[in-house]
Amino acid sequence: MRWSGNVGFGARPALGKPGLPEVRDGVMLPAGPGAASGRPGSGVSFAQQPSGGAGFKMLRVAVVGGGPSGSCAAEVLAKAGIQTWIFERKLDNAKPCGGAIPLCMVAEFDLPESIIDRKVRNMKMISPSNREVDINLENDNEYIGMCRREVMDAFLRNRAADLGAQLVNGLVTKIDTGANRQGPYTLTYSDYSEGEATGETKTLEVDLIIGADGANSRVAKAMDAGDYNVAIAFQERIKLPPEEMKYYESLAEMYVGTDVSPDFYAWVFPKYDHVAVGTGTMQENQALIKSLQEGIRERAKKRLVNGEVIKVEAHPIPEHPRPRRVVGRMALVGDAAGYVTKSSGEGIYFAAKSGRMCAEQIVESSQGGSRVPSEADLKKYLKKWDRQYGATYKVLEILQNIFYRNDAAREAFVEMCDDKDVQRLTFDSYLYKRVVMMNPWQQLKLTLLTLGSVLRGNALAPQGYKPVPSAVRDEAEVNAMLAVSTIKGGIRVRGQKDDAKDSETREPALSR
Repeated sequence: MRWSGNVGFGARPALGKPGLPEVRDGVMLPAGPGAASGRPGSGVSFAQQPSGGAGFKMLRVAVVGGGPSGSCAAEVLAKAGIQTWIFERKLDNAKPCGGAIPLCMVAEFDLPESIIDRKVRNMKMISPSNREVDINLENDNEYIGMCRREVMDAFLRNRAADLGAQLVNGLVTKIDTGANRQGPYTLTYSDYSEGEATGETKTLEVDLIIGADGANSRVAKAMDAGDYNVAIAFQERIKLPPEEMKYYESLAEMYVGTDVSPDFYAWVFPKYDHVAVGTGTMQENQALIKSLQEGIRERAKKRLVNGEVIKVEAHPIPEHPRPRRVVGRMALVGDAAGYVTKSSGEGIYFAAKSGRMCAEQIVESSQGGSRVPSEADLKKYLKKWDRQYGATYKVLEILQNIFYRNDAAREAFVEMCDDKDVQRLTFDSYLYKRVVMMNPWQQLKLTLLTLGSVLRGNALAPQGYKPVPSAVRDEAEVNAMLAVSTIKGGIRVRGQKDDAKDSETREPALSR
C-alpha cells in the first residue's frame, strides 16, 4: 500500500490512531495516550528524545536522490523499520543514460521483466575504420537488459515507498550539518507535492543523511566531500522506420574513434520503440560534445535514416570517486560518490549496489534503528566497497588508458574483441560481476594477441571517417532517403538546416 497525503511528505494510513505519531511539516508530534511518557511505542517526538539516548527507539534517515542508489538504500532501511524519507524533485526524470543493466542485477535486485525494454544478446563493436566485430551471447538465458531510466527509477522508488519509505516530491536546497558536521541534520526543502511551480518551503530534522543526488550533489557540498572531474554524456532518442528498428531488436552497437569520442565510445542502444544514440567524453574535452554527437550521427546515419529525434538529453557523470565519501553521519552513494566505471562507463548496477551496501551497514550498526551509528560505523561500508570493487575500477581504468588513447589503439581493441576467449571473459565480467581467471595458455594467447593487434592498429587506423553501410537497405535506396531525411533538432548535422526552433528537441543547458 502506497502512503499518501498532502502534508509534508505524506502520512501513514494509520495517522491519528492511539500510540502513533503524527507528521506535520517534517516534525514528528506526539499522539495518543501516554505520548509524553517515553515508553516504547508511546509515539514520543524524536525532537524530544536525545539522539542515541535511553528513549531513542527509531533512527531517522533522509535519502537525498531517488535514482537507483537512493531507492535501493531506502528500500533496505524501510524493510528494517527505520524511519526513512526519500527526496526526489523530478519523479518522471529521464536521465541520459545508455540504460544497460547486467544480468546479475535482474536477479539480485528482483527486477520484473516489465521494466526491461529489450534483451540484447548481440553486440557490434565498430572501429574507426568501420571494422565490425559481432559479439553474441551463446546461452539463450543470458542477455543485457536495456531499460528506460524513467521506468526503472520509478519502479525502484515506488517499491521503497510501498515498503514504508516516505517519498517526498521535493528539492533539498539547504543542509544544516550541526556542530562539526556531526548532526543532527536539518534539511530545508521545497515541497512540490501540490504541483506548484515554486514549491512550499519546509524543514526536516534527521539523524543521518545518505547523499544519492548525483554528480552535482548538494549533500557532498554540505559535507565538504571534495570535488572531482566530471565527464559529460549526451544522448538523443531517435524513432526509426520499422525496418531499421527491426535491425536493432536485440542488437546494440558501440562505436569508437576520435570522431565520436577522444577518450570513450559512442553508442546506439535499442529501447522500447526507439534507439538511444549518444556519446561521452571527459571534462577536458567537454567543449567538443556537440561535434562528437555530430560524429556519431554521421557515422551511423545510414542506419538511422529517416529517423526522428524525439528527445535530447545531457548529464554530467563522475570520472572518479570523491576524496571523502563519509563525513560525520553523512554518506555518499552512486554518482554522488563517484562510482561510474572507466572504460565501460557503467554506473547503474554500482549505484544500486552502493546504496544497498551503505543502507545494510546502517541497519547493522544501528542495531535495526535503535541507535545512531557513528562516523566510524559508516566508514565500514567504504571498506567493504573498496575491498569488493576496488580492483575492478583499477583494471577498467588501465584498459581505458591503453585502448582509448588513439585510433590505432582503438583498432587494436576492436580486433581483440573478435577473439572468443576475450568475448567470454568480457561478458562474464560484465554479466555476473566476477573476475574469471585465465589459464596459462589463455594468458599467453591474450598477451600475443594484444601485441599483434597494437602493431596492426597503426596500419589500420583511418585517415578519415566514413558512415557504416545500412544493414537493411541497398546504397541507392539509402542515399535517396538521406536526401529527404527527417532527422531534426538538437544537434546540427553537417549539410542540414538547423532545426533548433523546435523547443522540445533543443539541446539542454549543461550545468555543474
